[in-house]
Amino acid sequence: MESGLPLVFSLSLILLFLLHPSSSQMPGFVSFDCGGSENFTDELGLNWTPDDKLTYGETTTISVANETQKQYMTLRHFPADSRKYCYKLDVVSRTRYLLRATFLYGNFDNNNVYPKFDISFGATPWSTIVISDANTIEMRELIFLATSSSVSVCLSNATTGQPFISTLELRQFNGSVYYTELEQQFYLSVSARINFGAESDAPIRYPDDPFDRIWESDSVKKANYLVDVAAGTEKISTTLPIDVNRDEMPPVTVMQTAVVGTNGSLTYRLNLDGFPGMGWAFTYFAEIEDLEPDESRKFRLVLPDHPEISKAVVNIEENAQGKYRLYEPGFTNLSLPFVLSFRFGKTSDSSRGPLLNAMEINKYLEKNDGSQDGAAITNVLSHYSSADWAQEGGDPCLPVPWSWVRCSSDPQPRIVSILLSSKNLTGNIPSDITKLTGLVELWLDGNMLTGPLPDFTGCMDLKIIHLENNQLTGALPSSLVNLPNLRELYVQNNMLSGTVPSSLLNKDLVLNYSGNINLHKGGGKKSHIYVIIGSSVGAAVLLLATVVSCLFMFKGKKKYYEQEHLVSLPTQWLASSKSDGPAEVAHCFSLPEIENATNNLEKKIGSGGFGVVYYGKLKDGKEIAVKVLTSNSYQGKREFSNEVSLLSRIHHRNLVQLIGFCREEGHSMLVYEFMHNGTLKEHLYGPLTRGRSISWIKRLEIAEDSAKGIEYLHTGCVPAVIHRDLKSSNILLDKQMKAKVSDFGLSKLAVDGVSHVSSIVRGTVGYLDPEYYISQQLTDKSDVYSFGVILLELISGQEAISNESFGVNCRNIVQWAKLHIESGDIQGIIDPSLHNDYDLQSMWKIAEKALMCVQPHGYMRPSISEVLKEIQDAISIERETQTIREGNSDEMSRNSMHSSMNMGSMDLGGADNCLAIDESIAQPTAR
Repeated sequence: MESGLPLVFSLSLILLFLLHPSSSQMPGFVSFDCGGSENFTDELGLNWTPDDKLTYGETTTISVANETQKQYMTLRHFPADSRKYCYKLDVVSRTRYLLRATFLYGNFDNNNVYPKFDISFGATPWSTIVISDANTIEMRELIFLATSSSVSVCLSNATTGQPFISTLELRQFNGSVYYTELEQQFYLSVSARINFGAESDAPIRYPDDPFDRIWESDSVKKANYLVDVAAGTEKISTTLPIDVNRDEMPPVTVMQTAVVGTNGSLTYRLNLDGFPGMGWAFTYFAEIEDLEPDESRKFRLVLPDHPEISKAVVNIEENAQGKYRLYEPGFTNLSLPFVLSFRFGKTSDSSRGPLLNAMEINKYLEKNDGSQDGAAITNVLSHYSSADWAQEGGDPCLPVPWSWVRCSSDPQPRIVSILLSSKNLTGNIPSDITKLTGLVELWLDGNMLTGPLPDFTGCMDLKIIHLENNQLTGALPSSLVNLPNLRELYVQNNMLSGTVPSSLLNKDLVLNYSGNINLHKGGGKKSHIYVIIGSSVGAAVLLLATVVSCLFMFKGKKKYYEQEHLVSLPTQWLASSKSDGPAEVAHCFSLPEIENATNNLEKKIGSGGFGVVYYGKLKDGKEIAVKVLTSNSYQGKREFSNEVSLLSRIHHRNLVQLIGFCREEGHSMLVYEFMHNGTLKEHLYGPLTRGRSISWIKRLEIAEDSAKGIEYLHTGCVPAVIHRDLKSSNILLDKQMKAKVSDFGLSKLAVDGVSHVSSIVRGTVGYLDPEYYISQQLTDKSDVYSFGVILLELISGQEAISNESFGVNCRNIVQWAKLHIESGDIQGIIDPSLHNDYDLQSMWKIAEKALMCVQPHGYMRPSISEVLKEIQDAISIERETQTIREGNSDEMSRNSMHSSMNMGSMDLGGADNCLAIDESIAQPTAR
């Protein structure tokens, strides 16, 4: 059995540390210098401890330019395998903590292969660490309420490179800091903590912040971080003390600086790590300017589509009940987007513009309670606490199971297999194993176990029991017959005695009890192996009949394929497709019918790699487009067959309808409904523009139609269909300019239960998912990438690939658009032919979502359903703006829209990742 064990070994890195509070730092602070070799105190007064007691992983010294902190000169790294590597940290139950992990690659492996791996907090997936720069520190922070005396932090699932860690820190809070009504179900994953008006780029942390939170300076320059700053934004500061004795207690140093909007507005944009999702968002205000008696400072947070949030007026001095005192309004439950744009605007009766000292945003991370068998398996471990295999940390099942267990796939998994063959186990079989009620397999063979067999009747799912080659004594319990699913029982070569229960001998069971000299079959006759195969024979006969039947069916299908060159899809696929129309079978046209309809292929209306498209009209007056396949290669025939097979069975208002096909005399033709307004590509930068341009609202509607068609392929078909060649030339427009997705020659069916389809790379340069290109693993997120490129085309009116349009050393629309969007310069990519006839907020929404679609890794991209929702939100904004422009709204509505048009976007609508949270909590909270 040993050789058959999968290598999913999780190694425990248990750290038992003693906290010695010193005068230089708060009690409850723990700072591990991973890979370090000695204790030291840094320039902040923080005490660092090496993790040199660990026996797992390797340590490495690195050197990074401009990095002088000692804790970042070493790291600990682990093999790139299927194991998990856990740190166990002692905590005080019912206490809140800040957990911080940092990662500085420094090319420690000399491979220049940027690592990507997961980090988890106990059984809860915390974050995926994606290294993109060898010299930049990646940091993750988590706020949690401890519910036990220890917690674990685990690294696992290396996709590229090796998992590694530079530092691991624990900071204890006191009082009600970061209390939320949701803390029993959610952790807070820190996304942004900003010090506005900072006097330098250096962050504010300990000892200025007694909890050692890291407050980033608003003057730090990085991609899409605090851009779109309003004109008139100025920094102010004071040296006077600030009363911060409120809930979150931001440091005085942070509250002594601020920004003010001297022109009446403060606007910013920034990326939110981990979002979209539900979040905890608070602002920190303190009036640090001396206002004249007749002066006032009143302002609002203005958010589009959410007038209820914009109603509250902030008057810092009044709200805080005095100058130089903290006021911290915010939301404990708020839907936030990936890129947040926010604006504070002064009220009409205010003489001073808005002021902002600091901001903090955290994302709710739903807790996973882990395996249901935690208590029982912990008791099992207590019998073997000194064994290496018993040192594995974290949850036994999540996110990666221990090396010697297998688990079910339930949200709260059960342990289904114990795999402890030849582990030098001694003593009795732990009775707590019988409390693992989901157990299916038990492998304890090849050890030195003694004593009797326990009663396994609590494990009703048990199928396989291996106890051979031990020193077990006593009788073979008759209670084993009460296990309804038991199929294999191996107890040979032990010291069992007595008689084998006749009920076991009559059970359909593989039973081996040889080598037990005092254990006999009923009647006194010794037996070595007793196997009842009854139903197994019947199963074998049935399997043979099934195989013969399948071979016969395959032969018939092969003959049909050779005759018609068409590939049939499974009947259940057809039955499972949720179509918008009748499940028709494509009509088979004769060659003369096609020639008559097209006047012998007279009018050419398009062409591509597949061949040429001709206009035609059937006898009933229906207009058609006939695609004539020019390639007789195997690939060409396969694409032809693929398209006929797919479009004969899927029907949706946003997919081009296949009317029929023709396969005669070496001709391969596909007959479609005629789309009068050609392709989207032609309208954006092709011959149909003729100095005219489709409006922004129409572009959004085309995007919506297309996304609906793709969503149907991904979610309305079982199995899902992956288009694999989405591009603007494959989006066709009908008489009413309604869009339909076309050209399914390269489409693939997803495999049910499998995350990807291995496939030779097909597609079009400029639209091709780079992850698919590298891995040859196709997923629905490959379509999402292509659709993101189409969205960028809709915004810019530019081709996906161009040698002239994107400047020096840039031929790709994705690279070009990303540079502009992340720097806040969306105007630099907007199609000039739109002539400013659009709402900037709706434009930002689409730009942000397009950027998410073209993320380098599929897991980072949204689903097409999420993209569709964002497009529909943008359409709503645009239509409301149009209504106001047409004068169909009162003056108040016009003023409100004017404000929202100038602030960018902040989506506070339905969450992309909805949590089951009481809506009553989603109210502004002034604390």
